[in-house]
Amino acid sequence: MKQAVHFGAGNIGRGFIGQLLAASGYEITFVDVNAELVDDINKLGAYNIEIVGDQPERIHVEGVRAINSATNLEDLLEAIAGADIVTTAIGPNILKFIAPNIAKGLVRRLEKNPQPLNVIACENMVGGSTVLKNFVYEALPEEAKAKVDELIGFPDAAVDRIVPIQQNDEKLLVKVEPYSEWDANSTQAKGGCPEIQGLTWVDNLPAYIERKLFTVNTGHASIAYLAYQKGYEDIYTAMKDDALVEAARAVWKETGTLLEEKYGFDKATHEAYVKTTEGRFRNPHLSDAVTRVARGPVRKLGAKDRLVSPAEQLIERGYEPKALARVIAAAFHFDFEGDKEAVEVQSYIREHGMEDAICHFTGTEKGGKLYNLIEEALKA
Repeated sequence: MKQAVHFGAGNIGRGFIGQLLAASGYEITFVDVNAELVDDINKLGAYNIEIVGDQPERIHVEGVRAINSATNLEDLLEAIAGADIVTTAIGPNILKFIAPNIAKGLVRRLEKNPQPLNVIACENMVGGSTVLKNFVYEALPEEAKAKVDELIGFPDAAVDRIVPIQQNDEKLLVKVEPYSEWDANSTQAKGGCPEIQGLTWVDNLPAYIERKLFTVNTGHASIAYLAYQKGYEDIYTAMKDDALVEAARAVWKETGTLLEEKYGFDKATHEAYVKTTEGRFRNPHLSDAVTRVARGPVRKLGAKDRLVSPAEQLIERGYEPKALARVIAAAFHFDFEGDKEAVEVQSYIREHGMEDAICHFTGTEKGGKLYNLIEEALKA
């Protein structure tokens, strides 16, 4: 049977990537530093997934084991040496910490197994596998790099599935939404593209990354910032507000125009994708706190992130993204004291004024088109 090594045995690892690997005929070795979690996986050798929504489903995953990378490095190196695929779902900030062990595993593999291997970072970030590759190469012996270049691929990927915060009595149970998307860059694969159920290999990954970022992430943030202004506590309740949903749809219309023009997405197909996204946010089983979805306004107001980037790209194409500007204005009024970035934004506004804050956090120039649209929205 095919062997998969997956870093990260948490809910996303088991409930998303683990499910698809198991459905594709892989035996999975989870890698984690949570001793209790590792012990539970090894004791049970299986776990359940509940699909929550209009058509609930229960999926049983068998043939799994786990390695504690903090205490059992030798088993990890052997697992990588014999793997048919390596994946991660650990969080972008943790990639640098697993890279040295992956490097050691690849060196072991070069000694014992000349077959190509693909390492895919399934993280909520752009270019995750490339980032991981750079960390791995920093830890590789110089003499091993040429052979790794030849045999080991690091295809970048875009992933999307909502796995809500949960407390379950059943050990290892994971609840997930019905929808999932996993796209990977076929041009970065080595030895052909592994066939995995639910994984789509594409040669234009940036298009799918921006489609997800400017539809799912932009939409979620838009709903959250507008909902916070209206005093809603959770996304599900906010989605019952027709005026708020119409405001989100206006944002989706703007980002849809950008994606269709920039990448040639079919209009009807993209509209269906947006409708699916809206339906996901209406799922009562997946409802999240408005303040949690809205958290991190410094990052979300960044020039290359989900609000400002599509707005600026639309302006370059001659459009006036008023709906996006309205959301950006709302983000500047996200003053939740439990979020350190919200506190940072509000402190900057008090010290320097709103005009400087717009330029500082969004990277726009005072008097520029987007700046003026944001200012108009703030006045409104």
